Amino acid sequence: MALNYQKVMSLPLPEVRHRYTEKDTMLYALGVGVAQEDATDPAELRFCFERDLQALPTLAAVLGSDDDGSWAAESGIDFVRMLHGGQSLTVHRPLPASGEVLVTTTVDEIYDKGVAKGAIIVMTRSLRDAASGELWATTSMTAMLRGDGGCGGNPGSGPAPHPVPERAADHRVEVATRQDQALLYRLNGDFNPLHSDPAFAAMAGFERPILHGLCTYGIACRQLIRQLCGNDAARVTRLDARFSAPVMPGDRLLIEIWNDAPGQAGFRCSVPARGVLALNNGLFCYRV
Repeated sequence: MALNYQKVMSLPLPEVRHRYTEKDTMLYALGVGVAQEDATDPAELRFCFERDLQALPTLAAVLGSDDDGSWAAESGIDFVRMLHGGQSLTVHRPLPASGEVLVTTTVDEIYDKGVAKGAIIVMTRSLRDAASGELWATTSMTAMLRGDGGCGGNPGSGPAPHPVPERAADHRVEVATRQDQALLYRLNGDFNPLHSDPAFAAMAGFERPILHGLCTYGIACRQLIRQLCGNDAARVTRLDARFSAPVMPGDRLLIEIWNDAPGQAGFRCSVPARGVLALNNGLFCYRV
């Protein structure tokens, strides 16, 4: 079944109520590599130990992700060939270490690149406190629909990326990932078999399961907080990035950071050993 543009744009997506605990917050932090290299570092324990626990802001990207995705299948999206293309996060108030959220999702647009090039879908999620209705965070996801070009969507290209400076980076951080990183990260709710099932990964054109783009995104966020925010996650207000190429579990990452202006930085993340740029056009905003 081909993607039905009009049907996707008019679908009523379900509201999701999600109660999460401090255990979930700590599991998420471990899933993005917190305390991986030093389990006694107080700066790391801040995100994975219940005493004075802080939630990483990118936790917002997985809260309310229990939606089974059946709407995508019903609308004709080729799920096997769908790849996460980019992520944006705006933090309206720091996430508490535990709580209950209502998550609403909308499809903003589908950009049709043509039969040979596929399509791009942009979706927005709003996270509100279930009791008060206060807006906690807004996330925007861009996905590449590699099998759905020619669907009749908007011929545009979507939001323009944040430019990365050509000069040398102001900060360079190397971070290791684990062989089982995707298996650990998926416990946060993203059970896409592309990240766990070798046979499914082969169907999608990969030699083996790849790391979740949102895991790499969370790893980058944690390092940006360390480098620019004095290890205080409550100072983060925005994090945008494009996913340029997959990270394989076990890859060693290089995160490069440029100070653009007070409270703003650009960044990218690469895998030097494979010559791969994984995250590009990164934008990080924070309270100074």
